[in-house]
Order: sequence, then C-alpha cells, then structure tokens
Amino acid sequence: MNSIKNYIHKQQFNPGILGIFINPFYLVRSKLYTTLSKLSNDISGHTLDIGCGESPYKRIFKNISSYTGMEFDSPKNRARFKNIDKWYDGQTFPFENNNFDSIIITQVLEHIFNPDQFLNEVNRVTKKGGFLLLSVPFVWDEHEQPYDYARYSSFGLTHLLKTHGFEMKKHLKTSPDIGVIFQLVACYIHKKISWIKSYKIRIIFYIFLISPFTIFGIIFSKLLPKNQDLYMDNIVLAQKI
Repeated sequence: MNSIKNYIHKQQFNPGILGIFINPFYLVRSKLYTTLSKLSNDISGHTLDIGCGESPYKRIFKNISSYTGMEFDSPKNRARFKNIDKWYDGQTFPFENNNFDSIIITQVLEHIFNPDQFLNEVNRVTKKGGFLLLSVPFVWDEHEQPYDYARYSSFGLTHLLKTHGFEMKKHLKTSPDIGVIFQLVACYIHKKISWIKSYKIRIIFYIFLISPFTIFGIIFSKLLPKNQDLYMDNIVLAQKI
C-alpha cells in the first residue's frame, strides 16, 4: 500500500503516463521537472534549497556534495513538512556569509513579499561564482492565497537578479505553446471541484473531465506554432558576480 501511495505522490511532481490521468497540473509539472533536470548538472557542491517543501527535486541533482533544505517557519509548515533542515524567520537566513556553492529556489519567489531583502540574503550566503537555479511562474492563477504576491516576466526577472548581484547564464521558458491554454482550463476545472473531499471521487473527475484537456495539450503543443511570449514558467541559471 505504501509503495502505491509513494508512486501516486511521485506523479504530482515527476508525472509519467499515469500522471496524465490523476494530476490536473500534468502539463506544467512535467515540463518544470524536465527543464530543471536539464540545468541540474550546473548545480554542485554545498547546496541550499530555499522553500524546499518536501524536496521533490532533490533527486535530480547528482553533482551536489551536501544538501540543506530550508523552509519558512510557521505552525502550518512545521505541521506539514517533517524533514526540514533549517527554518527561516522571514528576515535573515540562518547561515554565515558565502556559505553555499549553489542555491535552488523553485516556485517560491512569487510568494515573497519583500524580494529585495530576500535576494540580498540569497546573495549573502552564496559564494562568489556560485550558481543560482531559480524557477518562477509567469502564466498561472493565484494560489496559496493570500501569499501570492507577484508574477515576473523574463525581462523583470533578469533585471531583478542583476540588481542583486547575479548574472544570467541560461534562461528557459516552459511550454511556450498552446499547452498553456489547456493547462489553465485543467486548473480551472480542478478549482471548481476542489470542494469534493473524497480523493477517489476527485480522481474520477480528473480522468473524465481534466485528462482530455491534458491530452489535447500534449498533442496540439506539438502540432501548432510556439509562442515565446506566452508560457508557464521562467527557469533561470544565474551566477553570483
């Protein structure tokens, strides 16, 4: 039974074929995982994962020598996450200056109300020449309300990182295609059935209402032209200057 639960849980962040039918966020999550994997070889040494949650991407980083997962300190997070290495008070990271070779921040920056202070801390704990792997949504609905504060364009993100001492090395956009539209429809349906408490019943809705849009998104994203101005996530690799 535990192996089945673990497999289903895996489908939430690294979805395979089964994820098409049980993960309403298949299109965005699958592209996020594969794109982070493409940049993972540049992350090495002593590594800090900020806003790590359940550390769903830890396994893709093969070149790191040590891993530290840090989360924002709150009663909700302490009850939800059990394997956090360090807790963050929202002001100062609990580390010395120039402590890490690499920093990972996935789907966190949009929840930071004070990005200048936050990125100053990221810079402070990163060694000179160290790498930052950052992902942040561009087209997405409000989520984790009321702690959803911003969306960043590619230009805004480049400016923000440069202002805080990081030089952009690689920049990838996930799903710059019609898949964005199908994913938003799937997300819309998901939120409209969120009142259903039974996971088994929700799965039925996922299979019959949401998975068709996921499948159409997969097919038409391969057939129709790309659009680099409309996409789901910005994923960047930056280096501390």
